[in-house]
Amino acid sequence: MPALKHHPATAGRPLRIGHKGAHLIAPGNTPASFQAALEAGVDMIEFDVLPRRLDGSGGLVLAHDYLDASQRVPLTLEEGLAHLAEPRYAELRLDLDMKLPGSEGEVVEALHRHGLADRTLVSTMEPSSIDLFREIAPEIPLGRSFPRVRRDPTSHPLKRWPAYALVAWYRWRLPAIAARDVRRGRIDALMCHWAFVTPRLVERVTGAGGELYVWTVDDSRRIARLEAMGVTGVITNDPRLFAAP
Repeated sequence: MPALKHHPATAGRPLRIGHKGAHLIAPGNTPASFQAALEAGVDMIEFDVLPRRLDGSGGLVLAHDYLDASQRVPLTLEEGLAHLAEPRYAELRLDLDMKLPGSEGEVVEALHRHGLADRTLVSTMEPSSIDLFREIAPEIPLGRSFPRVRRDPTSHPLKRWPAYALVAWYRWRLPAIAARDVRRGRIDALMCHWAFVTPRLVERVTGAGGELYVWTVDDSRRIARLEAMGVTGVITNDPRLFAAP
């Protein structure tokens, strides 16, 4: 099973990961955001990739969704990887979060072309992408993002309570599901929304030999609680929170 080994500087604590770079400091998925994350002392930068157009045409760009892409001129995948391959980022791991299926081969080729395959974790919510990535690039660590949603349903007044019921059910079932997928070699990591993370999930995933990354946590006290559980890494929009008391 491929794995991203901890750098000696992070030994004994979870990885500190900047979401879209440092989205609350500078607009996400941009060089300014990546630089802000670097200056804040992250161990890993997460960034998003999707086709320029919904039909899959136009190449790949760094953007979280199409609203995000429409509000600025996004970096192409080539531009983004070239930037992150610069020497100043050499000690950082990367999490390439693929938002839509259909470009798996292009992503793998680009990572190898820029020399980033050995320090990049590819993550996705799409089951078809998980299976195809594992087939064509078994050397690249692969993470499943959970749950498969584009927006946090607990923030919507009409969806909040059904969402809480679903969270409770999955908090019970997810540890066994995720551990099974790790043991079978389908995935190497679970990228999980913080609401679903429990000590039992940490124990089952890591006990199966997998890694557990938690998104997206913008509260310093919650970050501290998750780190104390022993998760592999915590993803935040504001990496300055890692230094908060």
